[in-house]
Amino acid sequence: MRQIVWTAFIMGGILMSGLPAVAQTQTQRGEYLVTIMDCTGCHTPGTFLGKPDMQRPLAGSEVGFQIPGLGIFYPPNLTPDAETGLGKWSEDDIIKAVRTGVRPDGRQLVPIMPYHSYGNLTDADAKALARYLKSMKPVRNQVPGPFGPNEKPTAAYLTVVMPQ
Repeated sequence: MRQIVWTAFIMGGILMSGLPAVAQTQTQRGEYLVTIMDCTGCHTPGTFLGKPDMQRPLAGSEVGFQIPGLGIFYPPNLTPDAETGLGKWSEDDIIKAVRTGVRPDGRQLVPIMPYHSYGNLTDADAKALARYLKSMKPVRNQVPGPFGPNEKPTAAYLTVVMPQ
């Protein structure tokens, strides 16, 4: 009898622990994914200056990354603002960019965006991520650039300096 009660207790705990994930809406799942994928770590104003502006999460960064030989790139606005963000992108456009690094206009995202890893998202998770980004409050925030390797940037950027 003890074995049956213990087994029921364990199985009940396993089943109950799965309920929150099952009960999540697709948008809640997307918000969770944005959090664990640390999208705000690059795409939120002020983050690289040590003062992330959480009143404008995912609205893009005013500080870019220099990729040797490619140029300087600024993490874009991921909110659904029609002019400065993803407002004109469909959920499928977002999924394609996150998974393959290809924008709707055919341009390739720079490899600092970890689309190689995000290419392993399940269909359900990719859809949830896109749905969440489309559900956010639009924030108008035009980020600088991008700037080619021979262009002069107009905003701060991070670079790698090799020791000499």
